[in-house]
Amino acid sequence: MESLFVPGPWGLPNIIWAIARVASVVFLVHAVMRRDWLWAVFLGLGAALGGGLITALFYGFTIFAPSMQGSGTRTRRAVKQTVQSGVEAVKPLDTKIAEAQQALSRSDTLANRSSLAHLLTRAGRLDEAQSTLQPLLTGIYRDDPVVLLTSAALDLAQGQPALAEQKLGQVELQTSAATRTQALTLLAEAQAQQGNLSGAEARYQEAMHAATTEEPRARYAEFLLKQGRTEQAQEVLNRLLQIENEATPLYRRQEREWFELAGRLRRQLRR
Repeated sequence: MESLFVPGPWGLPNIIWAIARVASVVFLVHAVMRRDWLWAVFLGLGAALGGGLITALFYGFTIFAPSMQGSGTRTRRAVKQTVQSGVEAVKPLDTKIAEAQQALSRSDTLANRSSLAHLLTRAGRLDEAQSTLQPLLTGIYRDDPVVLLTSAALDLAQGQPALAEQKLGQVELQTSAATRTQALTLLAEAQAQQGNLSGAEARYQEAMHAATTEEPRARYAEFLLKQGRTEQAQEVLNRLLQIENEATPLYRRQEREWFELAGRLRRQLRR
């Protein structure tokens, strides 16, 4: 315990540097939440190298503290959600399914049931996904955006793009940025499966604008490759690689699925 008060760099007690490291990590999460990548790099370096006192002080007083004023609860909740999403991103799919099944057994809610159906769809367990989602499709939540998006994704996996497009047309795109991103990406895929390539192109472009995930960009690159538009696909993949290289470890974990898809597509181009 006494070592915390022993003078360290610049003659400051070691406890000051320990606090600076903790503050750098907290501010790093805050910067990632704001998608402020330059600050995230500086703060990440400060935390990794064991210093960052000046950087942490400057960020704390000029950015973090003002953002907390009048919205402290909302900011703290957003930081917590960002950290949790990073942890979730690194879990194997089977683990996520098992946890979602346990959550549903404890509480049969719209969120738990739709989350399990979504995970089962991703795993290719389509019959289980359909039976899990079915109670929501005939109940009071059948027009809920979450249910419509989950059901549309399942329809696409089952080879029913027209049915998926019909459901996606009922989703209000102004609900949230995440809903808009997901709905437009699914709609692009539905139109591509039906041969409406110009419509799919337009929807991908819309989805990539102010997207909350790298999925639309990765899916768009895949779409371009299928059309034989290799030069355009390469440009999109180069942009994804740049984003991955500049991203924080937390964001790379969050978007791992789409960065891995982009990697597979780049290898496909080199063959």
